[in-house]
Parts: sequence; structure tokens; C-alpha cells
Amino acid sequence: MSETKSETKLEQNIESNSARLTKRVVFTPSGLSADAELGSTLLETAQDTGVAIRSLCGGNGNCRQCWIEISEGSHPKHGVECSADNLSPVTELEQRMYQRNDKFKGMRLACRTRILGDLVVDVPERSQENLAYISKKNSAREFDLAPVISLVDIELAEATMDANPSATENILERLAEQSIKASFDHRLLSSLQALVHDTKGKLTVAVRDQNLVVGVYPLGEARIIGAAVDIGSTTLALYVHDLHTGELLYQTSAMNPQIQFGEDLMSRVSYVMMNKGGDQKLTSAVRRKLTEMLHEACKQLEMPHDKLLEVVLVGNPIMHHLFFGISPVELGQAPFTLAIREWLEMTASDIGLDLYPTTRIAFLPLIAGHVGADTAAAYLSEIDSMHSQTSLLVDIGTNAEIMLAKNGVVYATSSPTGPAFEGAEISSGVRASHGAIERIRIDPETLEVTFKVIGVDAWSNEAAFAAAQPRVIGICGSGIIEVMVEMAKVGLIDQTGLFVQDKAPDKFDTRPSEVGSTVRYMLIDQGDNSIYVEQTDVRSIQLAKAALSAGVQLLMDYLDCDSFDQVLLAGAFGSHLDPVFVADLDIIPSARREQIRSVGNAAGIGATKALLSSDERARVIAEVKKVKKIESANEPKFQDYFVEGMKFSVSPIAAQNLQRNRRRRRT
Repeated sequence: MSETKSETKLEQNIESNSARLTKRVVFTPSGLSADAELGSTLLETAQDTGVAIRSLCGGNGNCRQCWIEISEGSHPKHGVECSADNLSPVTELEQRMYQRNDKFKGMRLACRTRILGDLVVDVPERSQENLAYISKKNSAREFDLAPVISLVDIELAEATMDANPSATENILERLAEQSIKASFDHRLLSSLQALVHDTKGKLTVAVRDQNLVVGVYPLGEARIIGAAVDIGSTTLALYVHDLHTGELLYQTSAMNPQIQFGEDLMSRVSYVMMNKGGDQKLTSAVRRKLTEMLHEACKQLEMPHDKLLEVVLVGNPIMHHLFFGISPVELGQAPFTLAIREWLEMTASDIGLDLYPTTRIAFLPLIAGHVGADTAAAYLSEIDSMHSQTSLLVDIGTNAEIMLAKNGVVYATSSPTGPAFEGAEISSGVRASHGAIERIRIDPETLEVTFKVIGVDAWSNEAAFAAAQPRVIGICGSGIIEVMVEMAKVGLIDQTGLFVQDKAPDKFDTRPSEVGSTVRYMLIDQGDNSIYVEQTDVRSIQLAKAALSAGVQLLMDYLDCDSFDQVLLAGAFGSHLDPVFVADLDIIPSARREQIRSVGNAAGIGATKALLSSDERARVIAEVKKVKKIESANEPKFQDYFVEGMKFSVSPIAAQNLQRNRRRRRT
């Protein structure tokens, strides 16, 4: 059936079902349900209901990850009668996918399927977005303290008929006696009189920046807390500290709920452009999740909300704009103009967060249209080291953010690496979830593969691995890098990135896969669920590594730099990379493995420094203004460096395979 005929039938079905314009949709196994608008897609309904279905492309039908199953029949528990007629017809895209892989038959793509009647929808495990293995813990670290909030103990003067100042005047006069000239936040007034009465005027006052009263408590309640938050495109990482001692009291992380609207940043910008009110949905999703995390932190610490007075945020420019309700559309197209670059702060009540109204929400400054506050924070976390030696700082993600420092001069740029390093656009690629391959080795003689998966400490050839019986679901980012290097080392990939089929002819085939006909190599034999590496996977990694390499090379040119004293890998992904494989893949030009080290979640560490010290806040604001930005896309040499970066230099095989294939095509 053509797409046009399908749309015509869909319109007819909508008309015939129009007696009730909303339909009951129940999602399992979550049990969440909604009254969905007739004709809306299952993916849209899932997003509105809070059901996280994996959608890398934001619902454009490109990623083919949002497979669901319809539970036909009677469901008395939910009060739903579900039949195949309650769905829009199967699309041509879905038909092609059925032909390419039998496992999809009987399933539907949520983004292509429209609601015509009541439904019970099962979201299988592989399509659920909340399974990621999330770890962004901050390592133990000493932080300099210069608290932005002071706690001052006071005792109010007793009121008389002759001397009867208002409660606020009384408080401010007592502060002035201690050389603190402050004003009073009006949002504290509603409960002030009762507090003064109950405490007989014996109070502890929280003063922000030595000039504003933002909290009033019974005398002796001396602990206040603050939170540093890294808003990543995939993960929200939260670190709660005592604002006076610096002690880390609580940390956690969670999936960024915006991921249901698109895996990478450009998919989310596209979602905003194509869906009215899409920016509001993305803003609401991240604010709601962050508020939930902060509430849970206060609950676990047994701290009332009025003790959480500071929140410092970092994130890339699109995350920044979406958090503050600023349209990110301009960041999706040249010249990538920011709405605001400077340090930005407001209170929780200003943006409607369900926190104590005087809680300050601050975001570190952005560096450029594609170099954000997360990079500024990572820079702050390593600034002393970077100023003392030639240092490259790289945060590898869908958009790699790069900084190079030499002799106190700092340049920054970004490179469009795409999502391949994180498992997207890879045929067997998955997010870093339990069961995902994260380490791999290939024997150069036998080509036997051994590997490790997330959630199991043992290698696949060890007894403990067999005892654990893990379900191997695919390859995550760190594993993909190791796969490419190992295959190149043993000669399965030549230096141009082509498969060397003569090396293991029995392991290569050209049968149709999920993404079409392409040469593929069976990496791990698991029967119907075998793990393959496809020629298109190699190309995706080549494009990603070449983009990153070219960006680094441009900065090296600007600073007349031919080597590094250190290469710092920031971010959760970087912390899982083995420096040996980073060097062997030639991601960083001229970098040797001994120069490469992970600095963990440097963005979270930088955010914490700014949370705990007013001096560090001032420092990052000043230093970011000195960073020189270049736009890699505008650089004439970018394409030349990009082509150079495609090479797999670790492979012992040059371009003979390419030449042989060309000769075959001529005959």
C-alpha cells in the first residue's frame, strides 16, 4: 500500500471513529494511561503520558528504534477492547523493515502509528528508554570555600510602645550591628511574624552575597545546602553539598527526560521546529525531573526545602536555552546565535520551580553557540593545570567540545561528531545499559572474540561470566571504539576503512539487515541475536573521529602547537575510554597514550566549585570572556583535516582491498 493510499484510509478511519474524539490508551508494563486525541501518534501520546520510548530521531521515522506491540483482545482490568482496526494502516517503511528482519513482524513503529481506537500498547524492553546505565559520580575532591550565603545569629530588640520597629527593620538593624548592610526578600514575609513570635526573636538569618536576606530560621539551625547540576543531553547529574563545609551529602543521576523527543541535540531542535509548543514540552520535562531529584535529595537528607538555597547548573547551549524557556531554534542553524552568553541567575519562583521561592538558580556562562557552560565548568575544574602546560580538553559527545591551552592562551571550538560514539547510527549500537559490550579483544591469530559487558566484571571466556548468564544486547560507545581498533589491528579493516573480506570469508555476508543491504561481519555468534559490525558502522565511526580530529588540528594551528603535555577526556563517556584505544584510533592527532587521561565528570566538578565559592564564580565569569572561539565549519582547512582523519593508521593493510574492488567493478 502506498503512503498516499495509507493516508487516505487513515482519514477515512478517523472520520468513521469520530464519534468519540479521544481514545483510551494504556501502556504496559508501566501501567500508565491517557485519553489520547484521535489521529495522534503513539509516540506523541507516550511522550505526553510520561512513557519513555526510545526515539533517537525525535519521531521522524529515521532511527527505527520505537518498536511497540499491540495487545489485541479484551482487557477488563483497563476497560479496553483492543483490535487491529484501532490502528492506522501499516506504512511502507514498516513493510520494508518486516522484509529485512522477521523479528519486527507483528510490531509497529510508535512514531508511524496513529490512534483510531482504544489500545493496550506493550513497550518491549529494547524500546524502553529508561534502561541506561548512568554513572556520573564525582570523585573525592577538596574544594576551596568562599560561601555565597552567610548564616548570622541575631536576637531581635524587644518591641515596646515607644520603640516598635517592624520585624524586617528589627532584623536589618541587628545585621547592621554586625556590619552587614542588607535588604529583605519580600517572599519571606508570609511566615515571618509567626516565626518571630515562636522563637521570641532568637533567629539565624541567611544572607546572600552579604546584601540580601533569603532565609530566616530558629536560632541554631545552622546547616544550609546547595546543589550542583550537570544537565547533559542524556543524563542529569546532581551533587548536593553543605554550603559551609563543602561536604558532599548526596549525589545521584537520572535520564534526561527530553531524550524521548530526540536522542541528539539537533533532533530536539528539529522537534521544536516541527511541533507547536515543542519547546515548552522540552522545558517542562527537564524542569519537572530536576525538581523531582531535588525533592528526593531533601527527603533523603531529612532537610526541609527552605534549607536548599543555591542551585548551580551547567549544560550545553541547547540545554541551557531549553531550561530557561528560550527557543533553541537559532542554535540549530548558522550562525548559531545565542540569546545570552553571560552568567544567568534567577530565583525558583521566577521560573515556577516547586522549590523554596528564594532559592537561586544560576547557570554558568556559555562560551559559544556550540560550546557551552558544561565546557566552561570543565575548564574551571582543570584551569590551574591547563594554564601551566599545553593542554587539550575534550568532551566527546554528539557534538565534541574542544579547548586547547598554551602559554595561558585558550582557544575553543566544537566538531559535529554525531551520535555514533554513543551507539546511535550503529547497527548493533546501544546505549550504555546492562548487557552492553563495553570492552572487547580479538585474537590476531584465531580472530576469537572476548568481551566484557556492563553489569558483569568477568570477561566472556571466564567461568564467572557464564555463571552470570548476562543478556548481551549490543555494543555501547566505549565498546564500539575498541571494536574498530581491534578489527583494524588484526587486519579485518584496512587503512581506508573497508572490510578485508579475504581475512575471514566465512564471517562476512551481504544479507539484508535492519538498515538495508550492506557487507557485515559477524563479531559474536548468538544465533538469531548475533552481534554484527556493518560497513556502514565503520563509516559512521570514521566520520565521527575525522570530525573530532579536524577540530583538534584547527586549534593546534591557531596556537602553533604540534604536541601536548596532556590530553584531558571529560564527561561520562570519556571516563570509560581506554587511553590506548583513543590513541590507536587517532581521535586526537599526535596524542600518545601516556598523555591521555580521564578527568571524570569535569563539568560536575566545575559546577561544584562555582557552587561552593564566590571566588570561583568570579573566576569562571572572567576567564570565559578571554577564551577565543573559532567556528570549525568556517575554517578552510577543516575539510582537508577531516579527510586526513578518516584513516585507520593502526591497520597493517593499506588500500589494496579498495584497488581490488575497483578492478572487479570494471570487469
